[in-house]
Amino acid sequence: MPGTVGRVPTPAGPLPGTAVPGAAAVAGHPRWGATALGPYESWDPAVRATAEVVLASPAPMALHLGAELLLLYNEAYAELIGDRHPHAVARPAAEVFAEVWQRPGIGDVIEHAYRTGTPLLDKEIPLPLHHAAGALDQPVYTRACSPVRDSQGRVVGVLSVVAETSPATRQLQGLSDFAAALSGTLTLDDVARVALRYAITSFDADRVSFAVDDGGGGSGWRMVRRVRGELVDEADERLPPLWRRGPAGWSAPAVVSARTGQASFIDDGQPLHEIAADRHDQKIRALAAVPLRGSVVRGALTVGYRSAHPWSAAERALLTASAELVGQATERARRFETQHGTAQLLQRSMLPENLPVLPRLRIAARYDPGVDGNAAGGDFYDAFVLPTGELGVVLGDVAGHDVQAAARMGQVRAALRALALNDPRPDQVLTGLDRLVGSLGAEAGTYELFVTVAFGVIDVGREELTLASAGHPAPLVRRCAPSGEPRAEYVDVPSGAPLGVGYRAATRTVAFSPGDTLLLFSDGVVERRRRGLSDGLARLAESVAGAPSGDPRSLCGVASAAVPGATEDDVAVLAVEYALRPSRSARMEVPAEPTAPSRVRHWMTAQLTEWEVAESVIGAAVLCTSELTTNALLHAGTEARVEVDLSRERLLVSVADSGSRGTVTRARTETLSSRGRGLGLIEELSDAWGTDPTVRGSTVWFEILLPPT
Repeated sequence: MPGTVGRVPTPAGPLPGTAVPGAAAVAGHPRWGATALGPYESWDPAVRATAEVVLASPAPMALHLGAELLLLYNEAYAELIGDRHPHAVARPAAEVFAEVWQRPGIGDVIEHAYRTGTPLLDKEIPLPLHHAAGALDQPVYTRACSPVRDSQGRVVGVLSVVAETSPATRQLQGLSDFAAALSGTLTLDDVARVALRYAITSFDADRVSFAVDDGGGGSGWRMVRRVRGELVDEADERLPPLWRRGPAGWSAPAVVSARTGQASFIDDGQPLHEIAADRHDQKIRALAAVPLRGSVVRGALTVGYRSAHPWSAAERALLTASAELVGQATERARRFETQHGTAQLLQRSMLPENLPVLPRLRIAARYDPGVDGNAAGGDFYDAFVLPTGELGVVLGDVAGHDVQAAARMGQVRAALRALALNDPRPDQVLTGLDRLVGSLGAEAGTYELFVTVAFGVIDVGREELTLASAGHPAPLVRRCAPSGEPRAEYVDVPSGAPLGVGYRAATRTVAFSPGDTLLLFSDGVVERRRRGLSDGLARLAESVAGAPSGDPRSLCGVASAAVPGATEDDVAVLAVEYALRPSRSARMEVPAEPTAPSRVRHWMTAQLTEWEVAESVIGAAVLCTSELTTNALLHAGTEARVEVDLSRERLLVSVADSGSRGTVTRARTETLSSRGRGLGLIEELSDAWGTDPTVRGSTVWFEILLPPT
């Protein structure tokens, strides 16, 4: 029968009032006379011996003594229960764990062992022991409960020994979350981000890497890594990972594993000595490399530590399972990129190679594919100088998201330019285009071919804008008089029906003065599911009016992000600013070689100094441009183009690349670990910055507003 804590005099015990051995585990309670447990010297010898074992043990142990199951525990157990310590000492367990004690498998197990004297072993159960800031953490433990008997053989308590399950077991439980994250990836860049984030967190590693063949019949390999402590923030996630490239016979452990299909596990050594890119690689002593085992794509995942690390069977199994998931996601991504590349190639051939460069009109465009990036969209834009010296601008949308829609888009765009060069009046251009669309529909035997389009002519001399629209969203004009606050207003142009379904010609002429910016956009900018069109239009106008400047590149980015939520449609924006004064511009073609960032810095400094830009602006601009140039060369591997545009109001710098399949010789590999900090620096030093995806690569830009002079 269970009883109470035996209290028989024991002459050999410690003197009255002395501390219990190991009492440091329960600091603040070195004397037991004042607690419900009573003076230590009066405890039963068997109970006291058990208490000494508990307090001296490095494993988490707790004694539940007496009918109230009063708690006595050691340091390791104190760490498990968090801020319940030290108030839990000598208090009933049901009070200490009041919010969870009645849950099945928590208090009932202790009480059952006390009542019946039956030991119990629970494997891998969640125990809500930790309590902090009102939140419960439930890691998985193995728990053993054994009855504690006094010298007479009576059950006077329960000894509870708990041990958190191995890290590998916890990691296996996180595989489902990892698989869910990989299921949402589309490109190899996405797979790399998810895989590296999971590997470095789940394995608590010092270095992880992901390698994959470059495709094209053994042309080489590319590898991306992360190291412990590397800053990867939201800004860094907006750019592609920094891939390091190597030849077909690269000796990197990840590549060897991918090429042979065999896993390797090194407990201690210098596994990265031959291919070390920097000190982070040189310090790695233990490394596991596991192949992805894909049927089409070859690749591998590696996990490394700076200290010796024996690889347990559970860790090897976990790495193998993780590599299987990454391999499946990699093959899906490779198929997607192949299809997407074909669609992009078609799209590139349909859109203008370059936009006009004019003294008073600054022009920029942005094109974002919809959710299904495999499809070639029907959105298009164009800007061209007319024989009269005026500027023609157009943005349209051909119904459909397939190759046929893209081909028709190319026909419509080419025909529109031809019609405009012959007779630039917007209503006449769209009337002729309507006849073309009708003819194409009749030829295809379908009545579902229709096109929405907005076409306008800007006359700088008269400061006028003449527009015609066929079922397209009304253009937006940001007006900014030199002495007034910016405002945005939609042009009240009759939209009518789309081309091909009964278009009726109509035009509208409005003022277009210095400081104004015209914004043409597709419906993908303002339309969202479960959100009204009027709400999207209102948000767009509000965002454009509140933009820090009327710069067209900046406004394209503002417009694309004005309405929250994902869109399944393509997003196309074309912006034209009538500058208050002619801007000065310059560009530099940057070769893909190690000295390029240094050459850009010298060129930028000389150019801005010649333009008499303030030294503080020059310093910030040169630093930001150097960072963006380095990023472009590293992640794209092709030559880059730096463009600088200086107006009275702002300095705009953009760095563009043309792909992600080239090869680059790396000058300073330490850039890998400082990239996130560099992007954070750009955000701090510039007034606005962003990425500008186009059909010919990616562009990253920043804008610095200039103080009034």
